[in-house]
Amino acid sequence: MTARPVRGKVRWEALDPFELPETLGTEEVVWEAVDAIASGPVVRGLLEAGADTTLACDLLAVDEAYPVAVADSGLRVAAHQAWHHGQVQIVAVEDRVTLAVPGTRFAADDVLEVVARLARAVGATPTSYAVRLRVGG
Repeated sequence: MTARPVRGKVRWEALDPFELPETLGTEEVVWEAVDAIASGPVVRGLLEAGADTTLACDLLAVDEAYPVAVADSGLRVAAHQAWHHGQVQIVAVEDRVTLAVPGTRFAADDVLEVVARLARAVGATPTSYAVRLRVGG
């Protein structure tokens, strides 16, 4: 599968981590990439917690600006501010939970850090989260 195209700035709305399903803070969780992490500034993914919770959860590198910016200045500032404070900016984009982070692309280490910050945001320990990546580009 390829990344969903990013054409122009995304429309977003900030999400409170405690509005996410409770199982993300109480169960073992796997974030699985649907796209290869080298596919661009958006990596589609899924969060699976327990047997009954599957949630679309994408990664968005907010600093990608060519050929057009993927995020407006408000989202870029919010993502950088959260990251600076050891957090991750959680937003809704197209009815999908999206983790907005500084940068233009993702490497494996970046994905691990983003998911660890999500775990802490929902009150879980990062060791209760696992990541499954797809390689390629």
